[in-house]
Amino acid sequence: MKKVVTLRVNGEQVELEVRPNQTLLDVLRDDLELTGTKRGCDSAVCGACTVIMDGEPVLSCMTLAVRCHGKNILTIEGLAEDGKLHPLQKSAIEHGAVQCGFCTPGWLLSAKALLENNPSPTPEEVQTSVSGNLCRCTGYQKIVDSILAVAEGKVHKPSKPSEEPACWKRDV
Repeated sequence: MKKVVTLRVNGEQVELEVRPNQTLLDVLRDDLELTGTKRGCDSAVCGACTVIMDGEPVLSCMTLAVRCHGKNILTIEGLAEDGKLHPLQKSAIEHGAVQCGFCTPGWLLSAKALLENNPSPTPEEVQTSVSGNLCRCTGYQKIVDSILAVAEGKVHKPSKPSEEPACWKRDV
């Protein structure tokens, strides 16, 4: 039996019917066509499916959609504002912290949640915040450096939408 849930996703209110066993990841990717949230391990190990729900990073592959009624959800598609990359996205590009890009949406959202709660984290706090996001290509130092650069205010300049890597687009 399906249940109607109302969510605020990337600032827009949506109402949809979900199955009791349907995950937030399934709703985002299949029903709302927000494919920037990646399906990785489906077992809460890789962090590729990380989104921010009510200010906290959550693994959407392990979160039942029926439990999200009334929640505010931010996906990678909602991170940029007014066609301009978020400073975390810009810094990731500048520091070479994006290679294949599969893990990037998850760790960017983990980093955003960290910086919202702790605008001046230590390198160890940054490492801890992204420790649930597995990366096989970039290595973690570039990721940590890019997050710290934002925390230190070294990334401000708005970007053009054309600088957005393909992995952040809906159809990848």
